[in-house]
Amino acid sequence: MDLATLLGFLASWGLIIATIALGSGALVFINAPSFMIVLGGSIAVVLMRFTLGQFIGSIKTAMKAFLYKSESPESLITSVVELAGIARKEGLLALEGQEITNPVLSKGISMLVDGHEASVVKKALSTEMNEMVSRHKMGQAIFKQIGDAGPAMGMIGTLVGLVQMLSNMSDPKSIGPAMAVALLTTLYGAMLANMFALPISDKLALRSMEEQLNKNIIIQSVLAIQEGQNPKVLDELLKNFLPPSKRETVEAAE
Repeated sequence: MDLATLLGFLASWGLIIATIALGSGALVFINAPSFMIVLGGSIAVVLMRFTLGQFIGSIKTAMKAFLYKSESPESLITSVVELAGIARKEGLLALEGQEITNPVLSKGISMLVDGHEASVVKKALSTEMNEMVSRHKMGQAIFKQIGDAGPAMGMIGTLVGLVQMLSNMSDPKSIGPAMAVALLTTLYGAMLANMFALPISDKLALRSMEEQLNKNIIIQSVLAIQEGQNPKVLDELLKNFLPPSKRETVEAAE
């Protein structure tokens, strides 16, 4: 569970709901036509830009923003250095019985044990990384499009409400509901974009960067282990993937 995403989501929506509840009440802010225009219209617009399969896949990808936390590169470096030490002392076959929790690293080590050439191992792991990046980019793009469509549909709803209001100025009872549609669609569109879609898109971009970093570490590590690289040298090389502050943390732990 990603605590930052959950806390941010709950805090942003909680503050708005609390402000509404402390004011004139929640019922004033509930309007079915406004909700249908913004949510339904945004989904319909996005579906015109992507396939149904891509849209459904983006929902699964979005769960990573809430439920998935990638392995820290520091712990990953520690693991691969230990594997490098075992391989250097006992040979590559000794890695077969090692417990490896990271699936990509496990795949790379299995390919080493099976005797695949370095070029084949690198191509397989690089292809998997590129496919992962492509999936994440698709999810980011879809949620970004929802974030763009939400305020636009809110503006359309505002115009619809204003037209309804101006066309019935002779009936005072119709002005209130029409104005509610006009204002609430703008509110709903802004909330959909800035409190859901765009933050999810940005968090997916962050997740993609984290996983891409880890996979680059794994690719370099697996190739170095196959070459029989000294574990201490490998450790120093892999630390270059980390920012200076985290390098100091790893060195202090060692």
